[in-house]
Amino acid sequence: MAKKYEPTPEELELSKIRLPRQNEVLGVVEQMLGGDKLKVNCDDDNARIVRIPGKLRKRIWIKAGDLILIEPWKIQSNKRGDVIFRYTSTQANWLKRKGYIKNISVE
Repeated sequence: MAKKYEPTPEELELSKIRLPRQNEVLGVVEQMLGGDKLKVNCDDDNARIVRIPGKLRKRIWIKAGDLILIEPWKIQSNKRGDVIFRYTSTQANWLKRKGYIKNISVE
């Protein structure tokens, strides 16, 4: 019998990438401001103060230098937003290679 193909952990991680949709922006965390707020440099050349919503607060841990997906608020869209997703370093490198990240630098 032929051996069944099993994807590597890296391939599994890349298959779960959440791509930016309409009204969503990629950004790199510059500074933790305390509580559930972060200062983020976004790909559209805006610096935003974003918050981590309650459903994500205890499930994902974000630190300075992480690549995150942001949904800007309808009011103050150039200054405020919410975190939607945090990318791992493997996912961030894949997004950089595929051209989704243009104006920000990812470590």
